[in-house]
Amino acid sequence: MSGDLPGVALARLWAASRFPYLASAIFGSQISAAPGIKTVAVDARWRFRADPELVAGWSPAQLGSVLIHLVSHPLRHHAERAVDGLVPPAQSREWICAADAEINDDLVPAGLELPGRPVLPADFGARDGRLAEEYFQLLTKAAGRAGARRDWLDCGSGADGQGRPWDAGDGGLDPWQAELLERQVARDIISHAREAGTVPAGLLRWATELLSPKVDWRRLLAAELRRSVADVAGAVDYSYRRPSRRAAATPDVVLPALRRPVPEVAVVCDTSGSMTDDLLAAALSEVEGLLSALGLARQLRVLACDTAVGPVQRVSSARRVQLTGGGGTDMGAGITAAAALRPRPAVTVVLTDGYTPWPAQAPKGMRVIAGLLGDWARDAPDWVRSIRVSDLGA
Repeated sequence: MSGDLPGVALARLWAASRFPYLASAIFGSQISAAPGIKTVAVDARWRFRADPELVAGWSPAQLGSVLIHLVSHPLRHHAERAVDGLVPPAQSREWICAADAEINDDLVPAGLELPGRPVLPADFGARDGRLAEEYFQLLTKAAGRAGARRDWLDCGSGADGQGRPWDAGDGGLDPWQAELLERQVARDIISHAREAGTVPAGLLRWATELLSPKVDWRRLLAAELRRSVADVAGAVDYSYRRPSRRAAATPDVVLPALRRPVPEVAVVCDTSGSMTDDLLAAALSEVEGLLSALGLARQLRVLACDTAVGPVQRVSSARRVQLTGGGGTDMGAGITAAAALRPRPAVTVVLTDGYTPWPAQAPKGMRVIAGLLGDWARDAPDWVRSIRVSDLGA
């Protein structure tokens, strides 16, 4: 719906022809006239408000460019990011300036024809390709620089999360509708990049992360280790190896004392021909770091395994591990060997690319966590707690 705002149809057509991967966002948004606001703005419900007097002299390319610019704010969640970043109302203008720079450094080179002089990172001495949060820090630290660009539009609450008087009223998109529209736009961006031509790098990165979000595997692996170790360490048991502190109360009865076991941890490293030493060493270093954080580094035992299992290595540093092997692959042999260790490890971490047979069922009395190395690693069985490990060099 465009209300009584002239030129919207031509502006939308211009935007859809120049930026076809954003057409769903432009045609899925509500646009209406708001006399006297002296800007064109977007809110959190993807509703555009435009002052007819301001846009009367704009060409379809200029109004279409402003619509493309503004719809990028809710697409990139600038309002939510401002709230999460605790941007105070007094610095709303600096935040919008930073968010504008994040958008414009991508889209102005791609063909936006914004009226006036759009905000760019170079205006405050920054490099292209950064996030609004970084630009905002630069703007708030550099006194006076942000003020030089207060001539640009107030992009509205959809950019900074601060309500505007013109936000009242019905219409717009509910959160679930906005999410569906975002995903459609992301699919259009990726499809266009693959089939039709180029897409600005920032938009393509946004679309890829939205549809295929990267999981922080280090956090997941740490959580699995902590959970498994905590379960074992918390499994207190009775022991007659030392007397109970309550023995004095019952001198004729031998009472056991409570003990809290210190978990043993083993690591099985796949050293078959498909694995590289660098990949294994990097993954093992990550595991060592996690175990050190848990205070268990001295409990680490490492077994190198291809189809056969090498001798157990108790190490205090991942650098001391000798990764021998290079033949076929059978992680089942490594898991069996780990389960046969004395004392038996409570947790065994298997570092592999997944191209291996696995035991049909979990070993008794031992938890198995698989670090599946590389983007093309095969899945592990359901009884294994699996973590996909990527970007080890990051």
